[in-house]
Amino acid sequence: MADMVDMVDILPAGLAHARVLAALHAVAFADPALSGPAWDEGAFASLLATPGVEGFILTLEGEPVALSLWRHVLDEAELLTIGAIPDARGRGLGGTLLRHGLAHLAGLGVTRVFLEVAVTNTAAIRVYASAGFTNAGRRRGYYRHREQSIDADVMVTDLA
Repeated sequence: MADMVDMVDILPAGLAHARVLAALHAVAFADPALSGPAWDEGAFASLLATPGVEGFILTLEGEPVALSLWRHVLDEAELLTIGAIPDARGRGLGGTLLRHGLAHLAGLGVTRVFLEVAVTNTAAIRVYASAGFTNAGRRRGYYRHREQSIDADVMVTDLA
């Protein structure tokens, strides 16, 4: 049997992947307690057309199962979104995709990366902490889904 690393690929995502990214995001974020509503194809296309925005798709045995989207300006970056479909969770794939993105950004000269994470998303907070992110503050009511309001922790890591 192949090692899981042999079954995983991380591919750069461009405008042509907006539909795939939106589909992954919709499944990964079906629970609003994770980060609010999913983004549609138009949102991904708009973001990917913005200078400094880069995306990645993680495939497992050739099937897209996770995504990440990053924005960088000079030496700072922000993780805009990262998520895996429920069937792919608990295998370390999110951490793999996170580390890939951080290494990519470091190669571009980025020294500091920020993110927001729903305070209710304890699994993601653990993954971020294991990658060196620390809490830098809280945004009250940052995520909104229908009548639900969820606070977000702002986290930061230094790549230098």
